[in-house]
Amino acid sequence: MTENINDALPTEETVEAKSIIVPENENFLDDNSESEQIIAAIKTSTAATAEDFDWDQNKKGQSIYSGEDMAQFEEMYVKTMQSIDEGQITMGRVMSITVKEVVINIGFKSDGNIPVQEFRDMPDLKVGDEVEVYIESREDSAGQLKISRKRALSERSWGLVQDALTNETIINGYVKSRTKGGLVVEVFAMDAFLPGSQIDVKPVKDYDQYVGQTMQFKVVKINEVFKNIVVSHKVLIEDDIEAQRMEIISRLEKGQVLEGVIKNIQPFGAFIDLGGVDGLLHITDISWGRITDPNDVLQVEQKLNVVVLGFDDDKRRISLGLKQLSAHPWDQLGENLQVSNKVKGKVVTVADYGAFIEIASGVEGLIHVSEMSWSSHLRNPSDFLKVGDEIDAVILTLDKEERKMSLGIKQLTPDPWGTIATKYQVGTRHKGVVKNLTNYGLFLELEEGIDGLVHVSDLSWSKKIKHPSEFVKKGQELDVLVLEVDTDSRRLSLGHKQLDENPWDTFETIFSIESHHEGTVIKITEKGATIALPYGVEGYAPFKQLLKADKSTLKEDENSIFEVTEFNKEAKRILVSHTVTWKKDEKAKAVAKSVEISNEKEATKKSVKKMNEKVEKSTLGDLEALVNLKAEMDKK
Repeated sequence: MTENINDALPTEETVEAKSIIVPENENFLDDNSESEQIIAAIKTSTAATAEDFDWDQNKKGQSIYSGEDMAQFEEMYVKTMQSIDEGQITMGRVMSITVKEVVINIGFKSDGNIPVQEFRDMPDLKVGDEVEVYIESREDSAGQLKISRKRALSERSWGLVQDALTNETIINGYVKSRTKGGLVVEVFAMDAFLPGSQIDVKPVKDYDQYVGQTMQFKVVKINEVFKNIVVSHKVLIEDDIEAQRMEIISRLEKGQVLEGVIKNIQPFGAFIDLGGVDGLLHITDISWGRITDPNDVLQVEQKLNVVVLGFDDDKRRISLGLKQLSAHPWDQLGENLQVSNKVKGKVVTVADYGAFIEIASGVEGLIHVSEMSWSSHLRNPSDFLKVGDEIDAVILTLDKEERKMSLGIKQLTPDPWGTIATKYQVGTRHKGVVKNLTNYGLFLELEEGIDGLVHVSDLSWSKKIKHPSEFVKKGQELDVLVLEVDTDSRRLSLGHKQLDENPWDTFETIFSIESHHEGTVIKITEKGATIALPYGVEGYAPFKQLLKADKSTLKEDENSIFEVTEFNKEAKRILVSHTVTWKKDEKAKAVAKSVEISNEKEATKKSVKKMNEKVEKSTLGDLEALVNLKAEMDKK
């Protein structure tokens, strides 16, 4: 049983040698028939030798193993040969290591060889170590077992990657290099992509600082077809922040004072880091005073104490306050601050209805536009005040409980309406500046706080004005006469035309009915035309009264003779007509001709009568003369 396995090999004594005659001709293989005969003889000889050889006998022809031993050994041998399948991952033992290859025994009938490059991650590999290998083929073309450690790692790693994605497992990875848009990370001996946006919660500009580091990641996406892996380090940070956030929020209480660091400043406020969770300090909660830009009072990285105003578990928002840590300025106002007191302040806001004045930090009062000037004609507050102006004002109302204050600046000067009755008596003449134009008239400022109204009908005696802009412009000076003063209502009625005598008293004698005047057509409408008459007076002619004798119509800028058909001094209205002028001439001529014909007939009757009276006394000679006279009259 302990004999060398060579003792079981056949010898010349146990195998009958059979001679094979090979032709002496070296080119015998060229002869196909002889070649085939020789090859057949070799096969026959080999087959006979294998069949006749008894593998169970030694040199002396004695049996080495009994049948029972042989069955036992065969069973033991079969057990040493493990069953393997292609595509399977199994463990193997390192049998030897060379410069190029590592020989691995997996318990199969032959060993497998793996290139030494596949063990670069195992520099301390030695004979006897066990490693995982992937069975690519049980026998290649050379009958050799083909295995791969790289493929085993890949297959095993992909399964680990899938499990890590499904179970959201945290894995370690080595940052190998930088690539476009991110980093290449080695996880489970496979390359994965780490996008730049998934490195940190803060934007990362320098990717190279992470190369060569071992970090923790989560698998966030895989591609089964192309075996692509995407990992993230940011989600781990977010998970930690969220855990810290939830822990901090669970301990928060309204009114609690915390220390924080200003993380970011925006126009609407500042974000405060409370140690793992951010809160918003709104601009209105920074100071009791008015702030337009948080950067004016806060700085990034500044440490400060803030109070918790409220938090929303659903929206995960924390509202913070800074001004609430100090007393409200309204509660610190002195008792000597009373109504009618004079105060100083700064204009912080100007609106359409007035301006807000800050007299102390967090204490503001409103000056309504009506309290800016004694003038009853209200103007825009921006005409009086600008943001940043420092002014004096008088307290009109004060409510400390409601924290409201109304101020006035017109009260700093005497009310000009107090002396209006004596300074602007009815019938006195004054000069003012046109401040505003309306459809019904204009407002004239005689002095600061004193405005008067000039009605559109009181601008001119002679011209009919529809809008004041036809007569005067804004900002122009105008002389007026005081017509009426109402001190209680603070109203002043003024007139401009009253500075001159009423010319319509004179016009009544000049533009009498049926009087004729030269005029110019200055404007034509659908119903008629405006006619410029002498002395600056305007008349109106209906459209049918513009007809000329040649049946055409007068045009604009055309001069002609017009007859006054109506004069109304109270309404300051004159109606004229050109048509009646030539129609009257035609009528007069017709009348004159009719009178002439009538006169001629009367003269004829008288002549005939006289002739008849003389007939009886006439002679034959006279009769002849009468005949001639009658013939001459008939001719006429």
